[in-house]
Amino acid sequence: MNNFQYYNPVRIVFGEGQIEQLSDLVPTDARVLITYGGGSAERTGTLDEVRTALSANGNREVFEFGGIEPNPEFVTLLKAADQVNEHNIDFILAVGGGSVIDGSKFVALVSSLKEDDGTVSREKAWDALIGYTKKLDSAVDLGAVLTIPATGSEMNSGGVVNYSERQAKLPFGNPLAFPKFSILDPAKTLTLPDSQVMNGVADAFVHVMEQYLTYPVNAKVQDAFAESLLKILIEEGHAVKADPNNMETRKNIMWTATMALNGLIGTGVPQDWTTHMIGHELTSLHAIDHARTLTIVLPSVMRELKDSKKDKLLQYARNVWNIEANNNQSDDEVIEAAIVRTEDFFRDLGLPVSLADADLDDSAIDPIIEQLEAHKMVKLGEHNKNDLTVSRRILERATTSKAS
Repeated sequence: MNNFQYYNPVRIVFGEGQIEQLSDLVPTDARVLITYGGGSAERTGTLDEVRTALSANGNREVFEFGGIEPNPEFVTLLKAADQVNEHNIDFILAVGGGSVIDGSKFVALVSSLKEDDGTVSREKAWDALIGYTKKLDSAVDLGAVLTIPATGSEMNSGGVVNYSERQAKLPFGNPLAFPKFSILDPAKTLTLPDSQVMNGVADAFVHVMEQYLTYPVNAKVQDAFAESLLKILIEEGHAVKADPNNMETRKNIMWTATMALNGLIGTGVPQDWTTHMIGHELTSLHAIDHARTLTIVLPSVMRELKDSKKDKLLQYARNVWNIEANNNQSDDEVIEAAIVRTEDFFRDLGLPVSLADADLDDSAIDPIIEQLEAHKMVKLGEHNKNDLTVSRRILERATTSKAS
């Protein structure tokens, strides 16, 4: 196991009806900006619950900013940051899924990057996004009310922002972006469309794989925890499809998605993230849901990099899928069986596993490679050896599905 430091200050408030705790969690004299997405929080009554809780005690002034996109747009977020400055906001409350929380973190970090006229500087914010958010030394305090389990953003300090004008979807991070608290009410997931639920399961699954499927460093706790999370997601993914109203299933999916990317299983181990970096370009260029880009790319990453990931792939086959080699099977056959099981799981959730499944062909590859190069994503993976040639081979493998 490698040396590491682990820090996570986020207070988690988990369970049905816990939005009422906002009255105690948000400072009583705060000037609050509620951020949210396209309107589902309003339609389902979640925003009304939030408003009621914030008015329960204290003298908070509350403002609202809606319209944060499923892939939060840079320009939209700068408008929210301008609202922070206009209203002297000192607490942002993100109500929604990972995109709203990601976007709100970015708003909290860049709202101080102002021009002389008081508006947030587009160039300074862009410079921050392409590599300098980690150097920012101030941020507006942030809390979250999670409505879509998927990204784990509710318990980490990073996020992803889309900038359509530059065809860029880029990650950022800063310890100041940890939420002060996150409320996780699994009942809020009952109103989600089936596709969003399945996306969330797959997103969490690939988050675990990015931290687990590298090479062994004898990190027994992290490996065992990661394998357990994967098995839970497989079991509960099938369960929520069969019985969408089962609250116990919803609870387990929500908490598993949080634990998949709160930093714990990634401490002291090498991490990959090749699937995500390629997937981001698919979203940016073709507006494919983030989770669906991951299920398209991951199987091909596993096949293309099976030699460098061999030991962990065999461990994955054995400990997650219970695939044991027999006298007639080679290691390659065991690995392929595990990859096929992974693809079958994604298919069972109604998710794509190839570019063809997303109505794309090999003509999509060159623009993706060009974007990876433009965004300096040229040394990916746990060994920093996945160059553009490797990324191209991964995409060529992803053109059509190998398994039926």
